[in-house]
Amino acid sequence: MASAVEAGRRLRRAVEGGELAGLPAGLRAELEEALASEGAVVSFSLLRRLHAALREAESPLHLHELLEGSEIHLPAVPVPPRNPELVARLERIKARLANEEYRRMTRNITGQVREMNGTLAEFGRQVRSAKAVVITIFNFIVTVVAAFACTYLGSQYIFMETAARVLSAVIVASVVGLAELYVMVRTIEGDLGKL
Repeated sequence: MASAVEAGRRLRRAVEGGELAGLPAGLRAELEEALASEGAVVSFSLLRRLHAALREAESPLHLHELLEGSEIHLPAVPVPPRNPELVARLERIKARLANEEYRRMTRNITGQVREMNGTLAEFGRQVRSAKAVVITIFNFIVTVVAAFACTYLGSQYIFMETAARVLSAVIVASVVGLAELYVMVRTIEGDLGKL
């Protein structure tokens, strides 16, 4: 906690220049002694007495003017020596955490050499991937056929000729098919981006 101020030029000039001649001799001597010390450190208690003396003498100088350019003196905090038992315990904890992190990073790595055809888990992944592709293609076909059927049946209220109904159904099915392809491409692109 701060309890002193490192005197600035203004306070030094006031003490050396005689601007504080109206102060008691003892107070002036203490100020000169504090300014002569290493770092020119003036305690807060001395500054309080200086402030009171300036008020009593009705001096035109104010304390805040004298402290212009001064800085608060923060004493160095002594760092206690580290406890060797604590240091040893911290080293053991760091080593344990490093081992846990290493195990976490390497837990899915196996030392087995893969066979030529791959393992059963690899076969399962390939089946799931193929299943997803088949479902996606089936979904695409069902969507396009449903769009065609709905448009063909719904357009009977607008068009009387079969050719116009088929043409409008093909156009709508094409638009829906292109939209579905766009969504599939974006999904596959997103999946590949994660790899």
